Amino acid sequence: MPATSPADHRYVTLPAQRGPHRWRPSFPAVSAGREVPRAACPRWVWGMAGLLFAAYAAVSVRLHERLLSSGYDLGIFEQAVRSYAHLHLPVSELKGPGFQLLGDHFSPILATLAPFYRLWPSPLTLLLAQAGLLAAAVVPLARWTERAVGRGAAVVVAVAYGASWGVAQTVGFDFHEVCFAVPLLAFSLTALGEGRLRAAVAWAVPLLLVKEDLGLTLAVIGALVTWKGALRLGLLAACVGLLGTVVEVLVVIPAFNAAGSFTYWDKLPGTGSGSGATPGTGQGSGLVHLLYQVTIGMITPDVKAMTLLTLLAPTAFLALRSPLMCVAVPTLAWRFVSDNSMYWGTDFHYSAVLMPIVFAAFTDALTRWPAAGMRHVLAVSGGVTALLFPQAPLYQLVQRSTWSTPPRVAVAYRILDKIPAAVTVAATDHLVPQLTHRDTVTVFGFSGSRPNPEYIVADMRVLDWPLTPSQKWQQIDAARSHGYHTIADQDGIILLHRG
Repeated sequence: MPATSPADHRYVTLPAQRGPHRWRPSFPAVSAGREVPRAACPRWVWGMAGLLFAAYAAVSVRLHERLLSSGYDLGIFEQAVRSYAHLHLPVSELKGPGFQLLGDHFSPILATLAPFYRLWPSPLTLLLAQAGLLAAAVVPLARWTERAVGRGAAVVVAVAYGASWGVAQTVGFDFHEVCFAVPLLAFSLTALGEGRLRAAVAWAVPLLLVKEDLGLTLAVIGALVTWKGALRLGLLAACVGLLGTVVEVLVVIPAFNAAGSFTYWDKLPGTGSGSGATPGTGQGSGLVHLLYQVTIGMITPDVKAMTLLTLLAPTAFLALRSPLMCVAVPTLAWRFVSDNSMYWGTDFHYSAVLMPIVFAAFTDALTRWPAAGMRHVLAVSGGVTALLFPQAPLYQLVQRSTWSTPPRVAVAYRILDKIPAAVTVAATDHLVPQLTHRDTVTVFGFSGSRPNPEYIVADMRVLDWPLTPSQKWQQIDAARSHGYHTIADQDGIILLHRG
């Protein structure tokens, strides 16, 4: 194949060994055995990344400052990073006394935040790191789109990714380890789309350190690398991904888990919530339910179909024309097959890893789309992004309430300041991450918590997990009857000390 430049041709004709010629995207690096020359990243792309970082950081930091973050999950992850920062394996008292987090999910990549946390021990370290990681994903996506299609398309892709609901929901719900997977996938799929297959695999392999299910995502990337012609490399990546997930789920996580098993088997269909059963141990009805879930259950109930619709609509459904969309299948499969309805919708952080995939697939499809219809597709993408934007947490940036702090929040901070450092505290969920950087904190009312903390602080006016308002008062009255005395009681926020 003659050497070409993306600036010269969008497509080249590849002679097939059998049959007629067919059109494929040009990947000179694969056929010529050398890297495709790449121009320096445009300044506007770095500017876009900086703007997105500022937006993501502003939303998450303001939520935390207004006491709208939570122990589940910001507090849990801060306790993990705090453990790493002090050269210990990750432990979270919020999930139980001495609970080993490597027995819950396999996410050792969190240790990379330990040096930064050691310098600045604060939950804001995690929130800012997440903002930076999510924003960084726009760089390879926008750069690839500009080189392959043009600046107009690159701006649309950058804005659509940056304002995407999956990223926004992640920013609006504390911190999660999946934020590491977002830039890794963006760089990996960009390299795959440009034909830099070794780079694609190199960026994808660290997914094994982010979360145990992402080994399946690596396996799909390996399959695509094989399909692109790098047989040995692709098969190796696929095998490493599959084997990595199997070892993490069946060996590593059970080794750190007190029960000696993978905690989330009970989220599979037919096992029953909380049953702890493993696949294949159920009766015939469980098998029927499993078959139903992997067929009809993949698009029912309606919330699953709505998730797919909102996932693809910002690309004008063009992402379906790209094989890169296959990379989303493992994540969508485990979510939709699960009996846990929280996984099905567009809330929380579960769709974060889908965003770089769908927009990489969008760019890949644009490279094969007729130039005459390009403007219409980009207009639809921009329009859908604008329609969805007010439904996601980033819309808080233009709301006045985001930038004002209720007087009751200041009262809460004054009461929290009465708690000394390096003590044990039981706090209601939304007060937990205000204390995890300096105290040993558990959730007030959680049955698995370490008993008899030195301090109890409870917000009686906020509905949070795991107690109802009446149950909170019962717990407070019980604590007072067992030797706790009141230090502060103002605006529904109560601080007790075990004297």
